[in-house]
Amino acid sequence: MSDGSANGAHERTGLLSYTEDDHSRKIVDFTDWDDEDPRNWPRSRKLINVGIIALMAVLSPLASSMFVPGIAQIADDLKTSKETVVGATTGFVVFLGLGPLILAPLSETFGRRKLYLVCFSIFALLQIPTALSPNVQGLIAVRSLSGFFGSVGIANGGGTISDMFHPSQRAAVFGWYLLGPLLGPTLGPLLGGLITQHLGWRWVFWFLTIICTINTVLGFLFLKETYAPVILEGRKHRYEETEGGKFRIANQDDRPFRTRLVISMQRPLKILFTQPIVFIMAVWQAMLFGTTYGLYTNFEDIYGGEYGFSTTQVGLVYLGPGLGFLICVWFIIPKIDTVYNHLTKKHGDEPKPEYRLPLANIGAVLIPISLLWFAWTVQYRVHWFVTVLSTVFFGLGQITILNTVQNYYIDSFSKYAASAIAAGAVFRSIVGGIIPLFVSPLFDKVGYGWGGSVFAFLVMALSPAPLLFYRYGEFLREKFAIEL
Repeated sequence: MSDGSANGAHERTGLLSYTEDDHSRKIVDFTDWDDEDPRNWPRSRKLINVGIIALMAVLSPLASSMFVPGIAQIADDLKTSKETVVGATTGFVVFLGLGPLILAPLSETFGRRKLYLVCFSIFALLQIPTALSPNVQGLIAVRSLSGFFGSVGIANGGGTISDMFHPSQRAAVFGWYLLGPLLGPTLGPLLGGLITQHLGWRWVFWFLTIICTINTVLGFLFLKETYAPVILEGRKHRYEETEGGKFRIANQDDRPFRTRLVISMQRPLKILFTQPIVFIMAVWQAMLFGTTYGLYTNFEDIYGGEYGFSTTQVGLVYLGPGLGFLICVWFIIPKIDTVYNHLTKKHGDEPKPEYRLPLANIGAVLIPISLLWFAWTVQYRVHWFVTVLSTVFFGLGQITILNTVQNYYIDSFSKYAASAIAAGAVFRSIVGGIIPLFVSPLFDKVGYGWGGSVFAFLVMALSPAPLLFYRYGEFLREKFAIEL
């Protein structure tokens, strides 16, 4: 991994504001305490940026699951089957994963802010034809397209946080940001259930139109560019206008724009298929997301059918994993930085991305246990509280794994963090979108006990990954080093 230093001091070497290079062109770069360097911004400005992109990262997954409680109502209204309506979720989630393959590298070419504003504006507008869909084909088509543009917060959020925070400070902030992709699908059914029950399913998308538009306006007003090469490009143009002469950005890529664009578009897949660690971690996360969406799309049948819950009560069940997310972000995620800094100091102040992984073992243990717990308590109709309690531990384990792995990607590919995260996200979302199509038939055929156990065993097979990569990760990164 050519960009793999986890040391904040070496991620972006500080130079003078401008010095002479070998071609008699002055070099433009950040100084050590440069106010324009996003890592030197006041914390309040950083957190405003994080807040806006975190809301984007909440809203697109929120949209993926918000209409789930209304699947039956949609099927009746559009005169189709419930299984066909589930295809709208599949299309949305698959394109939510495919989007980062394009949007992440584009942000490393044109900058973060432009991509956020253009894509989320389109995402907000696409909620209108979704609300007006006259048939299920139109619903699936528009939902799939909106998934692509809505992925911008997930595609570039990690890169934006990497732009603003040093490695030693990153994990805690990143933990709160990552609540979005997980808390969105959790809160979606609760809000969707209330809206569907009282206003009808189309108002789910009118509600999304309103809140997505508000978020977009906030972005236009307050979101700042954080990608260093784009900021320095602006500084270079200012120098050339005010001082005359020619300037050059430090480490400037002089290849033709078309060549750079093609290479940047290839980068996520290149990372995914040439880096064993990224590929295996992506498979692991894909199983977790597939299991999550598989369970979420069946909560209505489980709690509405087996336990007799109302639509609103089913929506409240989704707060179980949400509580696990919050407990994890509050108590466990800040320890990722603590462990990382401790291990760095212990090993002669030499930071390594592998120091992010130890806490992933918590999730590796909790996920299969909680899945078996949920599956067999539902199978034997144990009191609903016991089944929901298992989802708290599932949520806790899931966000622990997601946070440690994403931080590992960022430390390994600091400059191209967005592409590295996109590499993992594409596989995760495609599998997460497809699995729900097969979960209901699986449960019908073998029951909830053995159906849930299948996912527990698959996840269990990948659970040793953090231990193995902590031990052999550096060797693998060096062996499969690539130029990006």
